[in-house]
Amino acid sequence: MEAHLEGRQFFVGKRYSIADIALYAYTHVAHEGGHDLAPYPRVNAWLKRVASQRRYVPLTARPA
Repeated sequence: MEAHLEGRQFFVGKRYSIADIALYAYTHVAHEGGHDLAPYPRVNAWLKRVASQRRYVPLTARPA
């Protein structure tokens, strides 16, 4: 994912798409499976871009 996002804002083409939605579903909770995404700045930036999309709906409850 990190390498694929080099020079790209989203996974397919130049716009947010169903590919981003599908990949986001598991990626944003990778830490729950013991995967540290800290070494992946492009992935983290992409996660923020996806979460900032208009009409974004969180898939999990956020801690208070």
